Amino acid sequence: MQTKKNLLPVAVIAIVALSCNNQTQVKKMAYSWPVNIPLPVCEIKPKELTAHGDVRTDNYYWLNDYFKKGPDSNKVVDYLKAENKYYDTMMSGTKTLQEKLYTEMKARIKEKDESVPSFKRGYFYYTRQVEGKDYFVYCRKKGTLDAAEEVLLDVNAMAEGHNYFSATGFAVSMDNKLLAYGVDMLSRREYTIHIKNLETGETYTDAVTDTEGDPVWANDNQTIFYTAKNPVTLLSEKIKKHVLGTEASSDKLVYEEKDPSNYIGVGKTKSDKYILITSQATLSSEIKWIDASKPDDAFAVFQPRIKEVLYDVDHANDKFYIRTNLQAKNFKVVTCTEDKKDTSNWKDLVPHSDSILVQGFELFKNYMAVSERINGLTQMHIINLKDNASHYLAFDDPAYTASIGANPDYNTDVLRFNYTSLTTPNSVYDYNMLSKEKKLQKQQEVLGDFKVADYVTERLFATAKDGTKVSIAVVYKKGFNKDGNAPMLLNAYGSYGISSDASFSSVRLSLLNRGFTFAIANIRGGEEMGRYWYEDGKMMKKKNTFTDFIDCAEYLVANKYTSTKHLYINGGSAGGLLMGAVVNMRPDLWNGVIAAVPFVDVVTTMSDASIPLTTNEYDEWGNPAKKESYDYMKSYSPYDNVEKKAYPNMLVTTGLHDSQVQYFEPAKWVAKLRAMKTDSNKLFLYTNMDAGHGGASGRFKPLKDKAREYAFFLALEGILE
Repeated sequence: MQTKKNLLPVAVIAIVALSCNNQTQVKKMAYSWPVNIPLPVCEIKPKELTAHGDVRTDNYYWLNDYFKKGPDSNKVVDYLKAENKYYDTMMSGTKTLQEKLYTEMKARIKEKDESVPSFKRGYFYYTRQVEGKDYFVYCRKKGTLDAAEEVLLDVNAMAEGHNYFSATGFAVSMDNKLLAYGVDMLSRREYTIHIKNLETGETYTDAVTDTEGDPVWANDNQTIFYTAKNPVTLLSEKIKKHVLGTEASSDKLVYEEKDPSNYIGVGKTKSDKYILITSQATLSSEIKWIDASKPDDAFAVFQPRIKEVLYDVDHANDKFYIRTNLQAKNFKVVTCTEDKKDTSNWKDLVPHSDSILVQGFELFKNYMAVSERINGLTQMHIINLKDNASHYLAFDDPAYTASIGANPDYNTDVLRFNYTSLTTPNSVYDYNMLSKEKKLQKQQEVLGDFKVADYVTERLFATAKDGTKVSIAVVYKKGFNKDGNAPMLLNAYGSYGISSDASFSSVRLSLLNRGFTFAIANIRGGEEMGRYWYEDGKMMKKKNTFTDFIDCAEYLVANKYTSTKHLYINGGSAGGLLMGAVVNMRPDLWNGVIAAVPFVDVVTTMSDASIPLTTNEYDEWGNPAKKESYDYMKSYSPYDNVEKKAYPNMLVTTGLHDSQVQYFEPAKWVAKLRAMKTDSNKLFLYTNMDAGHGGASGRFKPLKDKAREYAFFLALEGILE
């Protein structure tokens, strides 16, 4: 049990709304949970797992039979359905609330909507949302926005009759006549690539299966390159080449990755001059290239992989631009000529800084926009490629997200970027890098009575147990009293160097308007404070992620933003691992927890190379074939550390077809928790039998999932209207 830290007050930056309206009064009444409902029973079949002389007994290992197509596949499905039935019964009294939540969430969405068009090779491309439809229509107009609309794909029509549908990877040939795209109808991220003739409307018989859905056109308008997936492990292992009109079975292999810890992919430079194959692990990368006009050439190595050196490449003006961490922990941008690509010829353009993380860049003929991060916040650095003069865009919110948007046009001086904060709806801006004029092109329209002035956002800093300052972004409705009585939902991720930036959610208003506060903890393992921040929360330092989150929660409680009986937390995937770890470490700190598609059986999964993504992630979590890594992973793995003690109320969700975190991890975890916990708190497992890692597809079906989750928290809090 960790002791409470001496949490000192810190400086707080706040946006205070100008309205004088008081916070909405929320009526509370205890939810009547159904009684005497029999608990689902998961059969115990002990299996001993031995490594390094250590024996772990897994009573529920058999639950992976559906994934392995084993003899107990049907029994697995029966158990998952029994858990769903139990959940439905226990939450039956919230059905009206769930419908109300869904209705109000949907009512905030402008159903008939359109994206801001982006220009490339003579056409404006955009998507249209149709009233009452879940998916979108992909369109273009030639030359001017006043031209006639050309419908490239009506995804609503394509998705009819499918419980899940995803279309992605839209790539138009250089002559603007052909469209290649990927389709997944099972949510396993296995896409079939199709090709459509945009002049005749014909969809060709070419169908390339088991891909990442990432077609890349060569400049001959006849050849596409794509990433092929292993249909068993779902790993991306090969880059292949498909020629129009040929059988996919005869597609030529152009690259095969031999290192199972590397992800691979294929893309094209902004200049359209080169096709690039990227092979990247957590700590190193390598790029191969060909001239896009010579698709039959063999790919050549750009710079051979170097241990613990990452780099990515783009091209403009007869130069290559490279983002790398070579002798630059926080990355830098260097350049080289087309004929001298090795590191000895790399010249600094954006030098390394210990305090500024270079996240990425976007190239144009005359400019480069660099996405940087300083003190946990993103900024846009604009560089004139002719004279290297530079300037920055300024942003005002205490916590926000600013990111480079869709910029397919190479010849423009206008940068498109996206901006949002906890109180600012998603916004699309065009910024003229020459004149420095910024124009709002579109802001998400939130229907109903939403007013920015009714909400307040703050940025706080908690002190971690080792003295590290950890930032927290908070939002609440004006009138909120810091007396410890308000419910709070605290969210975090903290893995893979993925930053959890503050962003707007119209869905979240359904909690804020009922008196909840919402907070995001920027814990180590993300990259909010730079590459150092990430490396301080991975591998043998992974526990910093969990203790940071606990310290943030204790800070919020100590400063009366909430109290333990009103504190709720959620996280998904690796954020679900976070949930599992902190409920083992401090089960007393939370009243309710949602762990979505949680990665909770760390040792067993990382020991099984047949499970998708395992080998790719040895440098993130460790390889349990090494005793030191095995022991450390076992010391925090949520499944291995379930004990006979009281746990908070918990809802665990998964998808039967999840390709990232297989369904059996959360299922096993819930079965073990149910058998060992000593409390009477609620424990639910909900499995979406039609979806995978990302949940339901479309605009509106995910709202039902969110209504279900919010209803769980609201029922625990006694807010039933």
